[in-house]
Amino acid sequence: MEQSFSSHAIAPAAVLRGEGAWSEALPRIRALCSRPLLLGRSTSTSRLRHHLKADLSAAGLAPASAELRFDCCERDLTHLRLEAQPCDAVIAAGGGKVLDAGKLLAHRLSLPCITVPLSAATCAGWTALSNIYSPEGAFESDVSLNRCPDLLVFDHTLVRQAPPRTLASGVADALAKWYEASVSSADSSDGLVQQAVQMARVLRDQLLIDSPAAMEDINSPAWVRTAEACALTAGVMGGLGGARCRTVAAHAVHNGLTQLPACHDALHGEKVGFGILVQLRLEERMGGNRLAAQAHRQLLPLLRQLGLPVCLDDLGLAQASLSDLQQVCSFACRDGSDLHHLPFSVTPGALLEALVGAAEPSPLHS
Repeated sequence: MEQSFSSHAIAPAAVLRGEGAWSEALPRIRALCSRPLLLGRSTSTSRLRHHLKADLSAAGLAPASAELRFDCCERDLTHLRLEAQPCDAVIAAGGGKVLDAGKLLAHRLSLPCITVPLSAATCAGWTALSNIYSPEGAFESDVSLNRCPDLLVFDHTLVRQAPPRTLASGVADALAKWYEASVSSADSSDGLVQQAVQMARVLRDQLLIDSPAAMEDINSPAWVRTAEACALTAGVMGGLGGARCRTVAAHAVHNGLTQLPACHDALHGEKVGFGILVQLRLEERMGGNRLAAQAHRQLLPLLRQLGLPVCLDDLGLAQASLSDLQQVCSFACRDGSDLHHLPFSVTPGALLEALVGAAEPSPLHS
């Protein structure tokens, strides 16, 4: 049967990676623009952004600066549109929320977009996708963009300055590519989807091997492989395989957890990693997949070794009420949720059971 038409935004137009990538990027940035808007947020990265702006000025550009007040939300984007009026490109330097906001702003203004990840916590610097949150930090929706960034600059020197917690979070987020793609798309007859799923498997295997050593020594080859796997390679799967390869139950759980203010201190990948455990519980109990129990037993010790949350208490939800947890599950199970990419139906009640028992031993293998 002839395959229906599909469109793919797979990769940035150019990627510079390694030590000194930022310096090498300056001539390319100068070729793209003359008055870029340098976007950031966190006070912890303000010193780095100050140096980036000075480098842009020294390269003959006239950069302006702007900061997110919240996460990537419509309120921020409204005031950023005004600040970006005299600018001819957007340079987003920071974590995933900053990168998402920069991409979406550039998309809406039809400007070139340059992403400069300052951690390896997500693959947001790579993808043609932005997540929208409320000013309070609750996930609202995702927005597909017409292309990936025009330039991605992954400078190891900049990324090494991020807290170790961000790399661990990135590992969890990248691992989800396999656990989500394999359950939603492994039986696809589409060749690109099949290849995306196998890439996700290779990515998982590499992270299982390298991530503990990467956390131990940021100057090791394992750190380079792990950081680039999280921030770069992980972005390829969704571009090749589409939404079904990108997000399923693990990200749906993340989206539900963001509805609770008590969980807002947890990083994106920390919530996603917990969501993987929840998804595996659902596969085991609702889908009858015994391999899910084996995968759970393999993954749980690694998440603990990396200092990632594996239960509600770890996420700051020890005092969460039943009503709070039901809110998480209702949001994760809402119409249009990525959760419904699972090959079986899930009710809010079943999700609540998996949420509470995410770190418990499997009843089939206890």
